[in-house]
Amino acid sequence: MPSTVIGSADAPGRSTPGRAARVTRGLLRACHPEPTLVVTALITALAAAAGRSAAGCLLVAAAVLTGQLSVGWCNDRVDLRRDRAAGRRDKPLVAGALRPGTVAIAAGAALALCVPFSLANGASAGTAHLVAVAAAWAYDLGVKRTVLSWLPYAVGFGLLPVFVTLALPGHPWPQPWAVAAGALLGVGAHLTNVLPDIDADLRVGVRGLPQRLGRGRTRALAPVPLLAASVLLVFGPPGPVGGWGWAALAVTGALAVAVVLPGGAAAESRRPFLATLAMAATAVGLLLLHGAAFT
Repeated sequence: MPSTVIGSADAPGRSTPGRAARVTRGLLRACHPEPTLVVTALITALAAAAGRSAAGCLLVAAAVLTGQLSVGWCNDRVDLRRDRAAGRRDKPLVAGALRPGTVAIAAGAALALCVPFSLANGASAGTAHLVAVAAAWAYDLGVKRTVLSWLPYAVGFGLLPVFVTLALPGHPWPQPWAVAAGALLGVGAHLTNVLPDIDADLRVGVRGLPQRLGRGRTRALAPVPLLAASVLLVFGPPGPVGGWGWAALAVTGALAVAVVLPGGAAAESRRPFLATLAMAATAVGLLLLHGAAFT
């Protein structure tokens, strides 16, 4: 039973190297390491592209990493009951590798560290990042079960260029097209991320916007904000559209067609998910390419 394993893996009052290693491994798995590292690397690279110094990029990385760790641990703690009902033995809390209190403390500690790291980038930039982290926490704490499930993603991703540029000398605001593209990328990321799990989410009572729309309509809708983000990132910056811009538009257009073609509607098909993921990656590439033009 999970309670038995929890007691042996994370029992209070016993501190051994083996137990510490098990708890550490469990926390690493529970923080959603892949998206945590990807988002941290993306925003740090965006800061470098916008002109931050090496020391500034380290501050960005520290703020984003602690914020993402707090969100990941919050997500696993809040979703414990749902994950148990779904039999998610890949989750450390469900498997009994961690106690719920341990994950809650880790989430709180990471959030506490995120505050000074964020503000070290400047008061305005730090506030923008903390609002983005708060939006992610709001999603975990219940917004994801509502028709507004897309909003925290739009707010969080839309604030990425704001966080990056406000930390530059002179604290310039980003161009509106950069903020809008970030927000659209966030909405597309939400739809793409949820797409494979819509049926399972509905079985456990999660009814965000994609779940309410259903698999078919979400599949058709997911490419739209990603394609719109790419259009903004190609035509928003000043100057002529280069070869990379036209190539990115061609790729995203072809992928959008691939999503809605017959054959991708089957529940077991991963083509829509993989195609929209590739569209998101293309938009992220454009975001990095135009980082210096944000201000």
